[in-house]
This record gives sequence, C-alpha cells and structure tokens, in this order.
Amino acid sequence: MQQVDFYFDFVSPYVWLASHQIGEVRDCTAAKFRFVPVLFAGLLDHHANLGPAEIPAKRRYTFVDAQRWAVYLGLAFKSPPAHPFNPLKPLRVTSAVDDDSIREDLAVKLLDAAWSEGRDITSDSVVHEVADSMGLDGKQLLGKTHSDEIKQRLRLQTETAIAAGVFGVPSFVVDGEIFWGNDRLHLLKAYLQGKLPADKATVEEILARPRAADRTRK
Repeated sequence: MQQVDFYFDFVSPYVWLASHQIGEVRDCTAAKFRFVPVLFAGLLDHHANLGPAEIPAKRRYTFVDAQRWAVYLGLAFKSPPAHPFNPLKPLRVTSAVDDDSIREDLAVKLLDAAWSEGRDITSDSVVHEVADSMGLDGKQLLGKTHSDEIKQRLRLQTETAIAAGVFGVPSFVVDGEIFWGNDRLHLLKAYLQGKLPADKATVEEILARPRAADRTRK
C-alpha cells in the first residue's frame, strides 16, 4: 500500500475541497493518506512568495473559484468569518493527535466548521466543541498547543514539507512526486494506478536548459 502525505493548512479553501475528494482516490487505489499539518505562511516565506489572499485580484478569484467548486461537489460554502486568519491553533491541535485516522477526522471536521459552517476555528470554544463532538478531550488538546513539543512538531512538519519541495497547499507527496492543488487529484489517482509514470530524466534535461530572460523586480 502506497502512502500519500497530504500537507495541509486550514487557511486554504482548496485544502477543504480536496479533503472531500480524497475518498474517491482512496477507494480506487487503496492508498493510505496521512494528513500532515504545515504552516502555509512558512512555505511562502521560505520560497519568497505571496499567498493568494495577499494579491487582491487573486483573493477575489479564489473565493469565486472555491464557491464554484463547492457547488460542483455539492458542499455548503460559507467561509470563515475572517480571512486570512491565523491557523496556528487548529494546526497545533491536529499536530497533537498521534493517530493518523483520528487526526484526519479532526482535520476534516475543523475544515468543515470553517468553510462549510462559517465558524471561527481560531476560537478555543469552537475547537473545543469540534474535538469533544468526536469523543476527544478538547481541553487537553488545546492545552497541548502551548507546549514546546507540539510547537516544534509543527515546525518540523513544515520543514519536512519544504525539504520535499512543497511550496503550497494542498500538496500530496508520494514516492518523492508532488501533486499540488485540489485540481490535481485526478493526476494523483492516475499515478497511484500506474497510469502516469514519472519521466524525471526529461524534466531534468529541460530544467538544465539556460534561462533566456528574467523579470526585474522593483
């Protein structure tokens, strides 16, 4: 069974949309998905990149596009009460869960709370309620978010993602191959089914070609 690392941050609506399509890929391939919380802002900082919410035209398009995807998938779309928001609390809460299956369930419920129900998952009370609804100890999990161990765990997860070449969320990594974006799940499925072999030699040959122009940044 192949393991797919799903690097995610609650701040992205595409992570939420992807979480509702993984089931189909899992059913068709028997792959094991491991939900790995990472700080999207950390990825952006490392790659000197801007997030969609930091570019006005892209921010507007992102919400239009997310709404279209939600309608297409039959999902309610309300969006969080503020966006972008600081995702550290839910990221640390999910990082504090050692069991892969429970971490996935908690992550999906928090994503739904934010994007389908329009709730503030940066709030202790919301996180507490969502965790308790699963039979988890919300108070205990929230307490762990203040520990150096969990803070360091999230940092290491983000660093591991960067080392793997991840630059955005959602990203799926399997066999060293990256599939970035909610709209790449069909390609991930094809790869897992052996229908999309990687041709790394050709890619490396292309990348070795010289650059012919560079944009001047002001």
